[in-house]
Amino acid sequence: MDPILLARLQFGVTTVYHYFFVPLTLGLSVLVAIMETLYVRTGQDMYKRMTKFWGKLFLINFAMGVVTGIVQEFQFGMNWSEYSRFVGDIFGAPLAIEALMAFFLESTLLGVWIFGWDKLSKGLHAVVMWLVAIGSNLSALWILIANSFMQEPVGYVLRNGRAEMNDFFALLLNPSVGVQVPHTILAGFTTGAFFVMGISAYHLIHKHDLPLYRKSFQIAAIVGMISIVMVSLNGHTQTQHMVETQPMKMAAAEALWETENPASFSLLTIGDLSQTREIFSIRLPGVLSLLAYNQLTGEVHGIYDLQEEFQQTYGPGNYIPPVAVIYWTFRFMVGAGMAMVALALYALFMAMGDMFETNPKVLRLFIIAIALPYIANASGWIMTEMGRDPWVVYGLMKIEDGISPVVSSGQALLSLIGFTALYGALMVATIYLLGKYAKAGSTGTVVPSLPDDQMPSLVGAQD
Repeated sequence: MDPILLARLQFGVTTVYHYFFVPLTLGLSVLVAIMETLYVRTGQDMYKRMTKFWGKLFLINFAMGVVTGIVQEFQFGMNWSEYSRFVGDIFGAPLAIEALMAFFLESTLLGVWIFGWDKLSKGLHAVVMWLVAIGSNLSALWILIANSFMQEPVGYVLRNGRAEMNDFFALLLNPSVGVQVPHTILAGFTTGAFFVMGISAYHLIHKHDLPLYRKSFQIAAIVGMISIVMVSLNGHTQTQHMVETQPMKMAAAEALWETENPASFSLLTIGDLSQTREIFSIRLPGVLSLLAYNQLTGEVHGIYDLQEEFQQTYGPGNYIPPVAVIYWTFRFMVGAGMAMVALALYALFMAMGDMFETNPKVLRLFIIAIALPYIANASGWIMTEMGRDPWVVYGLMKIEDGISPVVSSGQALLSLIGFTALYGALMVATIYLLGKYAKAGSTGTVVPSLPDDQMPSLVGAQD
């Protein structure tokens, strides 16, 4: 019944729920816009049906993203009212711009896109979809500008116990924005690509509308390959920035308790990570230094030294985040990313060689792989936010100082249970609708699953 823990759990639950839908919105909006552009350029009815099919799934996902996102705004003024009082002058500006400029743009034009098929020219209708995609990704930009201030505060002055903005352009040009925005948006493109490949694979296995789903798979394979490679490269840049600005988070991600030079990279560590009780570990000498400095030597500070340094800088306290959580979420994220790189390479190989007929069992991997970007996205954000512990605004405000003094433990617990139950029901409904319309396909006819011994062969299938 600790109010701080309950407030954190509530915000964590709503954020993770919400973030299940955000990356797919970012990526699928662009993929749908590409498909409609192909329809405009070729005039082929297949691309129109393709656009409408994937657009329907995009709309279901978008609606759920809006519903789950609204609740977070209220939490800033309720459970986290002290945080809002302290940083509202800064945090509120990008959130307001996001709503007025980006969200209104995408939501209004999405309505135009839905009802404008027979009222707008083909070219103008495709432009509308591109504006929806741009609006969706602009929303991510402004949210990440706000979040980047929590990670790396810039452009502010402390006055009367509050952080007040004194340089808007410093907020926009925050170095954290430069590494967070590309990573998040490219992760969204990767999510959209694996979503399209997975559903396309399902229909290719069932020999349903083969030309449409082959082309969908090919488009997604190209986008997915480019996106996941760029995510990986940007992740390297993000790691180096983390070592410079939040070294404790990097040390926790590696369970690095003692300072090392050269620093080793942990492939696997088994034991009580919170108390340095290692039972078994596999470490690669010098690799962490390579990731941090692009060379095999270089000092990476350990948790013990950083704890002592932070106590001298910020005063007495515990500045060590939950090491086990950070360590394993980092590995879930990287592991899922490596699996996606391998699958994206094979998907591109299949698509370029038109080899969908060779082995339906391989296509089933792509259905399962729909989950990979969700695992990576959720793990990445858990690591990013919990790795900042004990700060809600890094170096300026601790978590316990940001919660409301008037929201009781009972109220926090009741709302936590209510939100979890409501979001759980909405999640079930959303997954049901996505599954229903995904299986129905471009013709609206549900294709039944067949036993393995009755599965039709794709060999010799013709366009």
